[in-house]
Amino acid sequence: MKGNDNTAVLLMHCPDRPGILAVVTEFINQHKGNILYLDQYVNREEKVFFMRVKWELDNFQIPKDKIEEYFETLIATRFNVEFRLYFADTKPRMAIFVSKMSHCLYDLLARYAAGEWHVEIPLIISNHPDMESVAKRFGIEYHVFPITKENKAEQEALQLKLLKKHKVTFCVLARYMQVLSADFIDHFPNKIINIHHSFLPAFAGAKPYHAAHQRGVKVIGATSHYVTSDLDAGPIIEQDVTHISHKDTVEELVKKGRDLEKIVLSHAVEKHIERKILAYKNRTVVFQ
Repeated sequence: MKGNDNTAVLLMHCPDRPGILAVVTEFINQHKGNILYLDQYVNREEKVFFMRVKWELDNFQIPKDKIEEYFETLIATRFNVEFRLYFADTKPRMAIFVSKMSHCLYDLLARYAAGEWHVEIPLIISNHPDMESVAKRFGIEYHVFPITKENKAEQEALQLKLLKKHKVTFCVLARYMQVLSADFIDHFPNKIINIHHSFLPAFAGAKPYHAAHQRGVKVIGATSHYVTSDLDAGPIIEQDVTHISHKDTVEELVKKGRDLEKIVLSHAVEKHIERKILAYKNRTVVFQ
């Protein structure tokens, strides 16, 4: 979604039944909307219908601030639809959390600076000062919150206050080596994106490269997922793998893995920005 597009995106899911697709498209067409994209999927096991539709608003007859109300009244209530509505002229606001590793941070900021993403990054938060020079290079505020077991709740409260001040809509953990509390996560449900350096659910938790090396695996991976209170167990957005051999040391696994991590994380962030992800229970539907 680009800011100069006068478009809307609808993400929805509901119990599957005949006629849902026709009803939604008719709602758009009868009010003079021009559909640009539509994709749908049915989970036959659970009988759930998922859809993403994007349409032009130039000639749409319902005022933008009334579309949600109309859709709720005419369709959502009738078909038991859960939905989210987004507009291209509203930029998401992303906060990056980082510790001492720079590879994911640099990749995110390079894409941002190149104008690849329709997003604002008002601040970077860290538990260490190490990446401050990177933030300054890109002209982004950098805030340090040292975290200990004793001050964790207090520091997270300050972080949340800062995120609210900057009107942040989602967070990205770019190798942020802290476990967020359940209270913090509750403020951003399915709006905190993490990168874990393994092909989950294998090797969750700390030092997955060491565990992979010890186990003698032949591929290593990276997984980007939404954060939940269950460590490394949230809905998966993006994954990738690379082959390794018995010759590779732990250090070589780390080096190969870093290339995967930054690409997988950036792909997940891009899909979130473009409103292509529907989280349902502990899974995601990722539209193309």
